[in-house]
Amino acid sequence: MNILAIGDVVGENALTFLRKTLWGYRRLKAVDFCVVNGENASVVGISPQQADELFAAGADVVTLGNHAFQKHTILRALDDKPALLRPANLSPLSPGAGWGEFVTPFGKVAVLNLIGRCGMDFGPDNPFYEAERILKKLTAKIILVDFHAEATSEKAALAWHLDGRISALWGTHTHVQTSDARVLPEGAGFITDLGMTGPVDSILGVRPEQSIGRFLGEPKRVPYTQADGPCKMEGAIFEIDPNTGKCLSVEALRIIG
Repeated sequence: MNILAIGDVVGENALTFLRKTLWGYRRLKAVDFCVVNGENASVVGISPQQADELFAAGADVVTLGNHAFQKHTILRALDDKPALLRPANLSPLSPGAGWGEFVTPFGKVAVLNLIGRCGMDFGPDNPFYEAERILKKLTAKIILVDFHAEATSEKAALAWHLDGRISALWGTHTHVQTSDARVLPEGAGFITDLGMTGPVDSILGVRPEQSIGRFLGEPKRVPYTQADGPCKMEGAIFEIDPNTGKCLSVEALRIIG
């Protein structure tokens, strides 16, 4: 079974590029199931319409992160769309769900969305303990984890901690693809960060001058704006044995439009 994970989608231009690219890539690589991180579809946050566009573009599940609730209109959609996940270790008062089990021709596939604590602006529950609680509830043999976190060590630590009990864990949030895609000793596929789906000539998807200005100390006069120009799609493909739930191989991907 081929699982495709796509890194953080940033802005409308990235959505347009994904609509043109994703279904064709799924066919080319015989992808059976696709998870897309969409929390930056509005550059900061995501709207219900953008979530629907991601599903139409080829996502089976859309995961979020620290900007999950940035757009107030998304709150009801989180309750209405079972395949739209927010981090499971946020407050229990949060709308929506942080994990789900989804039916495929290969059996159930579980997807967990977790958020890290190192370097974040708020205090979610411990993702290690939350993962343990969720794993006890699952019936699926294939278990996928999107860990939306800042620290590379935190992402790697959770992957190693869950190795042998999950099929794959990938990191999101930093928008920079790492070069460490591999299968861990007990069969969990892992990459520290999938990267970004968004403008090539940008800083994490936004106009370079805006990011440079922040580092120079300029006041933030306007919200971040997506950069112009060609886009890229970054992520990874995990080949999973549906009988054992173990990962057989991992391949990072980058497609530039």
